[in-house]
Amino acid sequence: MGAPHTATVIPPGFALHGQVSPPGSKSITNRALLLAALAKGTSRLTGALKSDDTRHMSNALRAMGVTVDEPDDTTFVVTSTGRLQAPSEALFLGNAGTAVRFLTAAVATVDGAVTLDGDHYMQKRPIGPLLDALRAGGVRVSSATGCPPVLVQGTGTVPARQFEIDGGLSSQYVSALLMLAACGESAIDVKLSGKDIGARGYVDLTLACMKAFGAQVDVVDDTTWRIAATGYTACDYLIEPDASAATYLWAAQALTGGKIDLGIAEADFTQPDAQAQAFIAAYPNMPAVINGSQMQDAVPTLAVLAAFNNTPVRFVELANLRVKECDRVQALYDGLNAIRPGLATVEGDDLLVAADPALAGTRCDALVDTHSDHRIAMCFALAGLKVSGIRVLDPECVGKTYPEYWNALRSLGVTVEMA
Repeated sequence: MGAPHTATVIPPGFALHGQVSPPGSKSITNRALLLAALAKGTSRLTGALKSDDTRHMSNALRAMGVTVDEPDDTTFVVTSTGRLQAPSEALFLGNAGTAVRFLTAAVATVDGAVTLDGDHYMQKRPIGPLLDALRAGGVRVSSATGCPPVLVQGTGTVPARQFEIDGGLSSQYVSALLMLAACGESAIDVKLSGKDIGARGYVDLTLACMKAFGAQVDVVDDTTWRIAATGYTACDYLIEPDASAATYLWAAQALTGGKIDLGIAEADFTQPDAQAQAFIAAYPNMPAVINGSQMQDAVPTLAVLAAFNNTPVRFVELANLRVKECDRVQALYDGLNAIRPGLATVEGDDLLVAADPALAGTRCDALVDTHSDHRIAMCFALAGLKVSGIRVLDPECVGKTYPEYWNALRSLGVTVEMA
């Protein structure tokens, strides 16, 4: 084994100006791929993301008899009979949380057994609450550990009349059940056992995508949706750029006093992580407390930005960040303190960033362990815009959602050294 790969961003010393088009939304691409596979006919998905996560989803769909063509770098053409077939072997889904959770529910429509598995990181990510909800709805599912691998014994039909789930654990569980519900024998209610959803904005994305593919959704009350047994209809669907990816570019602009044209107005994003832009725009006077519950994937960006803020920032309601690709609360704590001891502290699920504008222009010898988490790699690259000597481990992991990330920085004039 050779030395691990690292990326080092050299502080540019100038404001970043230019145009960078963020990739398509990972969240929307994987929803649209699945719904197109559940729809009879041919759907054309444009503006789509091509990355590790969407590759795992598209390959899984191909393994279940769906035709997924890729005529160019941002388009999927999906042709389906409207039914998924039992695959000949286990579906390997890497560390793609959306693919594992959405498909665990969707393969209940398959007439046969389906095993869903992932890499060693995925095998530590909990899925038990979703399995419990499916089981209570009459779906035969099992997992030895409460994490993947998962075995679903589909019967080709979904007889459930209701699925109930605690949405506070993960909005992806809620979205998985909502998308399955349109495939029922009759209308299905998806009900929250509590009033909180980990990130309600992602459920709104799911509902919008479902409606585009012909689903009928009625809001029964604050905690219940009723989905008619319509199935899905093929359509052409335009996917907006990824708001989580945009946060890195907004932060790079803020840190350097530059201006980066993303080709989309901030107000035109419908994804919840776009809420982070208001906090980024407030830099270097970000608020003392930031609630991360509704923009979870943007928290790493904001936490690194906070290190250079004029005043300390406390990030609250981060429990869900502990069960992402890695424990992001711990990873942020470790990375920030590698830059300077005492820069971050953790209290329960709160992350406190001490903030010190005098960090800018300093040098350190920090090796940031990304735990193969794309968001940890991308956010600590931003710290390298202001501090010399930060080496980011496993830079290739950005391929999960933003394969061109390092080239995007280079296009703005930033030197990125790979070793």
